[in-house]
Amino acid sequence: MHKRTRNQLIAAAAVVLIAWAAIASLLPGNSASGNGHILEPASPRTDAATGLSAEAEQDRYEAYMTRHAQQARPSIRIVIEAETFAATDGMEAEVLQQFEGATGPVVRTAESGAIHWDIDVPEDGLYNIGLRYYPEPGSSSPIERELTIDGQLPFEEAGRLVFSRVWRNEADTIERDARGNERRPAQVEQPQWQDVVLRDADGYYDEPFLFYLTKGSHRITLQSLREPLTVDYLLLYQEDAVPAYAEISAAYAEAGFKTTSGVMVKVQGEDAALKSNPSLYPINDRTSPATEPYHVSKIRMNAIGGVNWKTPGQWLEWEFDIPEDGLYQFGVRYMQNTVRGVNVVRKMYIDGKVPFKEAEAVPFRYGGEWQLGMPGSGGEPYLFALTEGKHTVRLELTMGELSDTIRMVRSSIRRLNELYLKIVMITGSVPDPYRDYQLDSQIPDMERIFREESEALNRAADRMDEMVGGTSSSTTILRTTAYQLADLGDRSETIASRLKQFKDNVSSLGTWLLSVNEQPLTIDYLFFKSPDVAMPRANAGFLGEMWHETMAFLKSFTEDYNAVDSGEGGGQAVTVWIGSGRDQAQLLRSMIDSMFTPETGIEIDLQLVNPAVVMPATLAGKGPDVALSMPDIINFAMRGAVQDLTAFPDFGEVRSQFMDSAFTGFTYRNGIYALPETQSFPMLFYRKDILDNLGLEVPDTWEDMYRIIPELQKNNMELALPFTIVFETMLYQAGGAYYQGDGIATDLDSPVGIETFRKWTELYTNYKLPLEFDFINRFRTGEMPIGIADYTTYNFLKIFAPEIRGQWDFTPLPGTKQADGTIRRDALTTATGTVIFNNSNRKEAAWTFLKWWTGAEAQATFGREMEAILGESARYAAANLEALRMLPWSSREYRSLMDQFEWIRGRPAVPGGYSLDRHLNNAFYEVYNDGSEPRETLENYVRTINEEITIKRKEFNLPTK
Repeated sequence: MHKRTRNQLIAAAAVVLIAWAAIASLLPGNSASGNGHILEPASPRTDAATGLSAEAEQDRYEAYMTRHAQQARPSIRIVIEAETFAATDGMEAEVLQQFEGATGPVVRTAESGAIHWDIDVPEDGLYNIGLRYYPEPGSSSPIERELTIDGQLPFEEAGRLVFSRVWRNEADTIERDARGNERRPAQVEQPQWQDVVLRDADGYYDEPFLFYLTKGSHRITLQSLREPLTVDYLLLYQEDAVPAYAEISAAYAEAGFKTTSGVMVKVQGEDAALKSNPSLYPINDRTSPATEPYHVSKIRMNAIGGVNWKTPGQWLEWEFDIPEDGLYQFGVRYMQNTVRGVNVVRKMYIDGKVPFKEAEAVPFRYGGEWQLGMPGSGGEPYLFALTEGKHTVRLELTMGELSDTIRMVRSSIRRLNELYLKIVMITGSVPDPYRDYQLDSQIPDMERIFREESEALNRAADRMDEMVGGTSSSTTILRTTAYQLADLGDRSETIASRLKQFKDNVSSLGTWLLSVNEQPLTIDYLFFKSPDVAMPRANAGFLGEMWHETMAFLKSFTEDYNAVDSGEGGGQAVTVWIGSGRDQAQLLRSMIDSMFTPETGIEIDLQLVNPAVVMPATLAGKGPDVALSMPDIINFAMRGAVQDLTAFPDFGEVRSQFMDSAFTGFTYRNGIYALPETQSFPMLFYRKDILDNLGLEVPDTWEDMYRIIPELQKNNMELALPFTIVFETMLYQAGGAYYQGDGIATDLDSPVGIETFRKWTELYTNYKLPLEFDFINRFRTGEMPIGIADYTTYNFLKIFAPEIRGQWDFTPLPGTKQADGTIRRDALTTATGTVIFNNSNRKEAAWTFLKWWTGAEAQATFGREMEAILGESARYAAANLEALRMLPWSSREYRSLMDQFEWIRGRPAVPGGYSLDRHLNNAFYEVYNDGSEPRETLENYVRTINEEITIKRKEFNLPTK
């Protein structure tokens, strides 16, 4: 019956397809839609749209330039050879001869420490600083440095200078799997010398930085923040101004350049020769049959960029072969369907130089489908003078005209957050709406700040509208907040009842800032053409789209769009189940095909499954050979479902790649049943700016933490201490443990356990610490300037809280001081692992796969690639120690992590262990809610926990107490 219905459906679709084909054959061939348009620059700024917040931060570059705006710009060029460095601090700088084609000696600088150069400046003035560098192999992340002059940071933005690497596709051609789908090519580093001028890493300033130097001797210092770097020389000079198109166009005529005729040179976007990040790999687009190359059902790597090309400084470079000298028009087939109400911007280079001023900010407008555009002005495309031969075109992500608006809003967010904190320190985060806090007298400038920031946000919204030539949909939150601020400035007595709304709007401004900072753009192809050559069509038109949709529908009956296996191997392959997302599964599939199978000859049948089906499938005898990312190994081990890995002779060698704590949760009756994949643990996060304002030190011990609590509460701030993490940390630091022996009973009723339980409950009953909270948002606002959270929170804060960058950090947990003066910082870890099932008949091959997958190279590659796909917030929590070192943590961040990692203890997993978590929480809430006596309450629940553990141990024939 089902087969007949399916055949009827296919037949009906075929009839529709034939009908459309007949109609298409009778219609003219130019029925495709989607003519191109001119990518025109934003309208000139009006006076009302410019300007920053009334009180721009004095440590920002804009304030720095305001102070030095009248200084001269001497036409002087001073080359500072790297090998002439005066000194180093915490770094062994290595002088290299004849390095990678350099004409003289160069200096290799390490990933930490500082290097200093002494220079003599002949004249007061503002100077650009250039750098010629070579990106040394490291952990693949961008290189970061801090620049100081005479030991001082000239402005805040100089504290983070980013230098890109150079990447390319590993293979010249894109390979296909046995199903005919193209595989995403691996990215490899292509180090080369690069010449840059120092500029803002976040793209908030269009022009490169200028540094004010007085006549005389100065010391320039580069402090390493992340990754090694080889330096050829530094340069003090004046960056040449880029002429406008009108001037360049006149120069074309003087040079004898003429427009070409009949030439069309097209390059596919996915064929980019070089790129700044490994995340800029070819991608697949199936939204349009006009995308090149096209296949109705197979995966074709036919575009590049997308959401991976979204942060300032990222660039792509293509090579063109021009057949004759002359003037050409330039165009791009692109899609910008992500940032509504904003033009995303790219800076254009030809052969390494910006051809004219207007090319510094080529706008790509929002649209729901593919578009085709050519840079131009007044409805006419620009002309580019090119000679016969090879040329390069680079498109670099820049904020363009949006940078002024972003700085304006960023300044407003900072001022409003500071004002919010001042208000909260008086009223608390939930003020009494009927109480008069006399805020206007306690914060005299409050009303003025409300009005000034309302005006600033309205100016920012006006400028956004000007940039898109109409009303921008992205200005709604700007105008909403501006209206509220103006009203608060006029009716400050209503703040107590509207504080939450004020906080929410400021948080929304932060979200807005994050969203406009991301400028994704997808490119299908680029072209240079003669003016007399017709533009390509952006889309296939109605009939073409209909043909595509119909064929795709028919193919859906035969194509398995959910498959992540290579289509090879058959019954001899090792079956591996992965329960994470499709991105992870596809990446692992690519790694297996390019790294594992060619080296070992072992085929892998990778299947993406719901993690919940693993246990039922295993019990039914339908499980895989291997399962990845398993969190609850002990339940499988108790039932004899998974292989004891200690049976393999080289297990000891493999185990040495991990901390012993990673195996604690995988151990059962002296057997170890998994290899660790991920391992995470808590760290202490703190707001440097708030602690400095309050005169507080970062707590090093729990005694320090107790002293900080009243100081914060005095200012209506709170600590973010997750109560379960706090208990286990205090318990193990005091020498206690969750269980006795191999888990025969809980040890919570020991003297250490009872005393820790009392201290723990008092933190929340006597000190009134909150039990539930949104740490990331309250950390952003400053309401919780200190908190304990998993170390992966670091990456979320770096991405999702750009307005507090540089104002926070993380460090090892507060510890317990011992009699000998040392400090214990024990904390428990959580880990996931990879298992081999006992019913597998390919255990040796499965073990080979486990060793490869949990090894340093595979784990580091997986971590870097996932970060490339999903962004820095997806930083992988590798359990393999060497892989963790290879991930793109800065040297300082890595040291902080390892300082805590040394104290990490494994979380025991025992039969009946679920009862401990459940009844420990019950005991806590009974004390917290009912005021019960801690010792008696805990002892009552300990009996319940032990009863459940005994029942479970009897079930699995284990000795009981």
